[in-house]
Amino acid sequence: MVVAANGRVARMLLSSALVSWLAVPTLAQPAPFPKGFRTEEIATNGVTLHVRIGGAGPAVVLLHGYGETGDMWAPLAADLARDHRVVVPDLRGLGLSSRPAGGYDKKTQAGDVAGVLDALAIDRADLVTHDIGNMVGFAFAAQHPERVASFVIMDAPVPGVGPWEKVLENPLLWHFRFGGPDMERLVAGRERIYLDRFWNEFAADPTKFSEGSRRHYAKLYAKPGAMHAGFAQFAAFDQDAVDNRAFLANGRLVMPMLAVGGEKSFGTMQAFIMRFAADDVTGAVIPDSGHWLMEEQPAATVAAVRSFLDRLEAGGCRSAGLDPARGRHESARQGQSVGDVR
Repeated sequence: MVVAANGRVARMLLSSALVSWLAVPTLAQPAPFPKGFRTEEIATNGVTLHVRIGGAGPAVVLLHGYGETGDMWAPLAADLARDHRVVVPDLRGLGLSSRPAGGYDKKTQAGDVAGVLDALAIDRADLVTHDIGNMVGFAFAAQHPERVASFVIMDAPVPGVGPWEKVLENPLLWHFRFGGPDMERLVAGRERIYLDRFWNEFAADPTKFSEGSRRHYAKLYAKPGAMHAGFAQFAAFDQDAVDNRAFLANGRLVMPMLAVGGEKSFGTMQAFIMRFAADDVTGAVIPDSGHWLMEEQPAATVAAVRSFLDRLEAGGCRSAGLDPARGRHESARQGQSVGDVR
């Protein structure tokens, strides 16, 4: 009886420990950036951007989207910093960057990115982007193709590119037109409720977007002017579409591109869309993930980006002065571990 009782106690303690361990990820905040990273406040183009910088080697710029900040990239930044110089800004108006009255069209924000690179004496970089970061990255690549070695674009459309008008018909995307003084009054003090809708509806498994991360980002978006700036990002989409069509009228993107979709989100559609604008597109799908790739499947997402960049490096696409259009490495098309969708 004593042995049996002790066994029951042991099982109860083990069960309690397991529950506690399983609860940790749901309470965890976004992973911190490695200790070797520093932050700078870089004033450029009428805005001051909060920028994280770390590592050494070929430069790579990571651009976040709505509902998050540059903090989302910590796991990828930690991996890439082993052999890259990693630059991670908060977009104009979001996170710890300043909130100017205007300039939320992506053509202007591409100038923000150019200014950050100039301030850091970086001539050329790989781009890795997600959500609205895709749109800023696209405008930068279109205006400064000589400065983009390669482009990883994740799980969001680009205004004016491919079936953009059909994308706008999706009822889940009602928030594209949500904004203005009355809408700001509706969400004031309720930022967490509004953002939870994004984190829940666009995830394959909402529990993968941890409670700690939700609190972290909700606090940042509750700062004065932050929701206004977020709405302004969406309000600029019509102008972004006009600008992007004008960019494409002058030529398509030629740098190697990896178009990544979450299996339960854009999936293979991400590559389909980008082939309307770019010549050298490799597609990849992250299994068991919705829109929030870095929260839902961080290891698979990091592996997809790392594999793509390593293959290009092996093919010499980053050689000084090499035209990316002539430096394509065919193996980059030969199937990502997470699923090639050519």
